[in-house]
Amino acid sequence: MSDAPDTSVIAKPGTITVSVDAMGGDQGPQAVVEGCALSIAKNPELRILLHGDTAVLEPLVARHPALRGRVTLSHSPDIVKMDDKPAQVMRHGRQTSMWNALGAQREGAAQATVSCGNTGALMAVSMLQLRKLPGVHRPAIACLWPSRGATGFNTMLDVGADVRADEESLLQYAMMGAAYFRNAFDVARPRVGLLNVGTEDHKGRAEIKEAATLIAQAAEIGQFDFVGFVEGSDIPSERVDVIVTDGFTGNVALKTGEGTARLISDMLRKELTATPLSKLAALLALGPMRRAKKRIDPSRVNGGVFLGLNGTVVKSHGSADAMGVSSAIKLAFTLARSGFQDRMAHRLTAVMDSVAGRDQIEAAAQDPQQAEDKA
Repeated sequence: MSDAPDTSVIAKPGTITVSVDAMGGDQGPQAVVEGCALSIAKNPELRILLHGDTAVLEPLVARHPALRGRVTLSHSPDIVKMDDKPAQVMRHGRQTSMWNALGAQREGAAQATVSCGNTGALMAVSMLQLRKLPGVHRPAIACLWPSRGATGFNTMLDVGADVRADEESLLQYAMMGAAYFRNAFDVARPRVGLLNVGTEDHKGRAEIKEAATLIAQAAEIGQFDFVGFVEGSDIPSERVDVIVTDGFTGNVALKTGEGTARLISDMLRKELTATPLSKLAALLALGPMRRAKKRIDPSRVNGGVFLGLNGTVVKSHGSADAMGVSSAIKLAFTLARSGFQDRMAHRLTAVMDSVAGRDQIEAAAQDPQQAEDKA
């Protein structure tokens, strides 16, 4: 294995290559390599371009014979640390595994990128390397949330890329979220809801109400069903598939959900081991509890997807184990194979053109003389 990517090994017809940052996770490159091995075993069409210190990666890869001929190493001497500032990475990060993983995708050596690294830095470098889709104000981060629905998960966006979002950004989130859910779960017409302080039409800020109108008008072009306003209690419900909100609200909801899940888990563990009788009850309930844990286990669908870029980027959780890394790679592989990027870009362009046309009509109605002068 050489320092430079040998694309002849991985770029074969009918295959999908995922560029993986091997050095960014809390559990180190061993968990990433093991995750690659799990993914390779399950997906014969998958090839992986693995970025990091080859002196560290070569012996880890050698432990897995199944990776031979399916994984190519690309040497990157530096690492983006979790506490690095995005601006610092932008100035000094050109030799990092994160930078080079995204660079390989930009150059066409891969169709998607996965990293467990610093979220802010990954978003900044992704925007620099891949650029935004035409008309997109800012990319969004979409996460999967355990739900009562048929797929077992809903998706919510934005969960932290941008703390603010105007009505046009919320419209774009709805379009991108629907495209993502459709291809991730093979749902022809995802149900989209707009997160609000109530489901009544008169509630919410002005931009929320305007966004609801725009999203409803775009439903046919975007091939989704708009269910209207939803509340926080609807995030895990069977009523909706895609929840649209700004990054501040979405991130607070996500972190609140994670904290509440840990609280319930800790309380159950404490109560079920408090007395000999409760330990017996815990033993009897072990099977159902394991099934419930598996259903909501975040490692099964690990990965926040950056939507709105000219390429697929999946942000794996920093503490992901091998199973979590494998799930993130599988998600990137599935999305890249589906080709949803091109269809999403086409629909976004059509919707934003219609919004621009509507704005011109409204401006002409308010100032006919100015519109006539421009004509």
